[in-house]
Amino acid sequence: YYSFNSRWAKREQMGSMRDGCGDDFFAIFNTSGCFLKGFAHESPMSPYGRKPKAVWPGVLDKVPSAFAAALKEPAFSMEDTTFCVWRRYCDESWQLGDIEFPGGTDPDGSQTLLAILDGNPKTYKAWADDYYERRVNLAAAKQVYAHEPLTEELVERLNADVTLKELAGDIEEIGYPGTTRRRTKRCTWPGRIPVSHRRQLR
Repeated sequence: YYSFNSRWAKREQMGSMRDGCGDDFFAIFNTSGCFLKGFAHESPMSPYGRKPKAVWPGVLDKVPSAFAAALKEPAFSMEDTTFCVWRRYCDESWQLGDIEFPGGTDPDGSQTLLAILDGNPKTYKAWADDYYERRVNLAAAKQVYAHEPLTEELVERLNADVTLKELAGDIEEIGYPGTTRRRTKRCTWPGRIPVSHRRQLR
């Protein structure tokens, strides 16, 4: 459902979400900042609602050259995009193109898909409790959000059916702290993703 690759490319990291029902988002972190594109297949701004199929006007306009490579990345399926935001370290806030949004409370699906990126472990717990139909240990989730090193005990509190050893490959790909007390360098976000970029960027 969620993935993170700390070695996506030279000096780049990539995070993604796929819900298995057609919705997704991808985020690139590079030396300039963060670029994020998403696709909500049932949103009014879906490219599939236009004839011929096309991304909604303005969504991909004004993307800085620092993120030009992301626009051509096959894995991101840029032709399937309903929202796109970016923030360079030099920007004071998240940016987007000049868009005339259709009516509705969440026309591009960003409010729904990005709500979980508020940095609050309680938000994740509420989602995971519903999605996995099992209660997630909030204290353990808070430790992960704080990037505390994973231990056998912490992993067991989150999921007793998996061991720390079985997670070794994922831990290495993510670049997450292991069993030692030495903290790895955290990915530096240029700022939290807004729950509704339309309200916060205007």
